[in-house]
Amino acid sequence: MSKIILGFVGEISCGKSTATEYLKNKYSAVTFKFSDCLRDVATRMHIEENRNNLQLLSTVLRQNFGEDLLSKILAQDVAQAQSQVIITEGIRRPSDIVDLKKLPEFKIIAVKTDERIRFERLTQRSENVDDKNKTWEEFQKDGQQEAEMQIKAVMDQADFTLDNNSSPEDLHAQIDTLMSKLQ
Repeated sequence: MSKIILGFVGEISCGKSTATEYLKNKYSAVTFKFSDCLRDVATRMHIEENRNNLQLLSTVLRQNFGEDLLSKILAQDVAQAQSQVIITEGIRRPSDIVDLKKLPEFKIIAVKTDERIRFERLTQRSENVDDKNKTWEEFQKDGQQEAEMQIKAVMDQADFTLDNNSSPEDLHAQIDTLMSKLQ
């Protein structure tokens, strides 16, 4: 089997992490998140890892070191990975995929989920410290942030789209179908 590199893109709480976990468990995938290097910087600087701080760090780093900085970091990490199935999770901007698209095995996977379902999932999972108590209005405002506004442009470039408005089992079945096409 040749290497498979999947880049997941989708709006906040659409199911990117759920898809990633399934691929890790069933296909022994390794994953690289765009937010990992931002979380590394936040941890090193003793800054709280909330959504606002991570977005601010991303903006500052990209403004000073190039819009494609995170793409360069992830492309290097992915190229060095030994796994057959590799996931890049959290693509938000067209500049995020510049270097990844240079890898011939790279495919963009859009995950689409209705807004209300995404809000319910966000407040239930509490990935960031400020998510559990988020209001509907705050969630909608988060979706208007600079990083989130560019997601649709990347989703338009997707090689495949997963619909995550149903059950986890339905999402898993769609992933299995996708993997059979790519293997």
